[in-house]
Amino acid sequence: LFGGLLKDIQRKAPWYGSDFSDGLSLQCLSAILYIYLATVTNAITFGGMLGDATDNMQGVLESFLGTAFAGAFFCLFAGQPLTILSSTGPVLVFERLLFSFSKDHSLDYLEFRLWIGLWVAFFGLILVATEASYLVQYFTRFTEEGFCALISFIFIYDAVKKMLSLVEHYPVNWEYKISDITLYSCTCNLTETDVEWSNWSLLTKDQCMQLGGHLVGNSCNYVPDITFMSFILFLGTLFCAMALKKFKSSRYFPTGVRKLVGDFSIILAILIFCGIDAALGLETPKLLVPNTFQPTNPKRDWLVFPFGANPWWIYLVSSVPAILVIILIFMDQQITAVILNRKEYKLQKGAGFHLDFLCVSLLMIVTSFMGLPWYVSATVISLAHMDSLKKESTTSAPGEQPKFLGIREQRVTGLMVFILTGLSVFLAPVLKFIPMPVLYGIFFYMGISALSSIQFMERLQLLLMPAKHQPDFIYLRHVPLCQVHLYTFIQIFCLAVLWLIKSTAAAIIFPLMLLALVGIRKAMEYIFSLQHLSWLDDIMPEKEKKEEEEKLKRIQDQDESDSEDVSEITHSNAQWATP
Repeated sequence: LFGGLLKDIQRKAPWYGSDFSDGLSLQCLSAILYIYLATVTNAITFGGMLGDATDNMQGVLESFLGTAFAGAFFCLFAGQPLTILSSTGPVLVFERLLFSFSKDHSLDYLEFRLWIGLWVAFFGLILVATEASYLVQYFTRFTEEGFCALISFIFIYDAVKKMLSLVEHYPVNWEYKISDITLYSCTCNLTETDVEWSNWSLLTKDQCMQLGGHLVGNSCNYVPDITFMSFILFLGTLFCAMALKKFKSSRYFPTGVRKLVGDFSIILAILIFCGIDAALGLETPKLLVPNTFQPTNPKRDWLVFPFGANPWWIYLVSSVPAILVIILIFMDQQITAVILNRKEYKLQKGAGFHLDFLCVSLLMIVTSFMGLPWYVSATVISLAHMDSLKKESTTSAPGEQPKFLGIREQRVTGLMVFILTGLSVFLAPVLKFIPMPVLYGIFFYMGISALSSIQFMERLQLLLMPAKHQPDFIYLRHVPLCQVHLYTFIQIFCLAVLWLIKSTAAAIIFPLMLLALVGIRKAMEYIFSLQHLSWLDDIMPEKEKKEEEEKLKRIQDQDESDSEDVSEITHSNAQWATP
């Protein structure tokens, strides 16, 4: 028992000191600010949805507090500290169903949830003890890409959905006519005559309201087109971040400047468009953070008492929904862990699947007792975290692509992100100047970045390319194009099914569908040959595989050349030996 956990601890313990010293880099500062803003926005989004689903038994403040505590604990003690914890969509669906069930059957929601959380933690410890994390070997590229693509598309979809919702809150002023500008007027009408003011026409709208007046005129209802401005901020942040990220490999400025701009690309994009928004002075939607430290629902306390509010049999029955939750938590956590620990990222300090899941299980106990959201690895934000910590060679030749050297593995960035998240209540006066469209643009960027890291997108583009224009992907040398397309179509079908399930009340069975992906992958062995699957479904990075093949080819050519030389020498000796 616990053999895998002990090996994880032995593997990670020698690196613990360097996990902090390796974080002393300017690149880490950029990563902290970038991931902090993404984490805060995510916490506000999920906190708001949890508040709507649970009658504010869990709200934005609980989301902030839980994110800060769970994330900091995980970064300090987990095996892979580059992982960013967050609430997830399936957990949100479960919380909504659990609250509705508790309300319909007159049960105390938080106490019921506490016992489910305790059972989940118990099952989690059993999985750690029995080394169930070794099952990740069945999560091949097929399962990883399906899960990663789904979460990435959700990020992109939610960002666009949030932007389109601004049309309802800030309707476009279609009736404004520039030719009628001379007809527009708006003045302040004061009902109290004892108010002293030298010039009534100079009163602003806020001053007029403070003095008890009201606005009179046909242009008083004019509202600037906030929606269009928000889309400018959204798209501007997105394209600016992408352009600055590519600036590292441009031909302009010295190498050090290009590297600095590339490392701080996201933060620079945010600052630029926050400055544009502030300069224009339009009332675009801003980031609102709670500024008081108290439960969102005044009827609840910070600690949930485990006994008294529900019948005794609830303590046992809670184990049934806990089975579904533990499958959800296990699948979400381990698939994300497999994605983050790919060989192509060239991680040097090793993984810690058992240790990671132990931390998640222990956190279930604390968050359940405090009535905080449950947390698991967030795929897209974690990939964005790793992308912001990439180490690349310093190339002196302008235009030359830098060589990827690995990831800056450390615990400092994640720890600082979650400490800042906990302090966000005190940073509210500063954060209120950040427009939400800017952050939605960053969410869209993270979704695109995560998609670009998977082979599925390469094969998706092949569907639209003539054969003569296709890139020299290594798997195209060994697998017929029709087989590649069939493999891609199966992935598209699975992704569509996952999306449909996620979008309905059936989202509660989402973890079971992830298990089904493993079964589908196994069934594909009856459609494709094992040789073809080894090229299409292999976590070995493209470049390394191509180099291996070319090296093997050179060795074979050398062997053939040597054998020809030997045969020629033998033939020559035979001729000389003939009298």
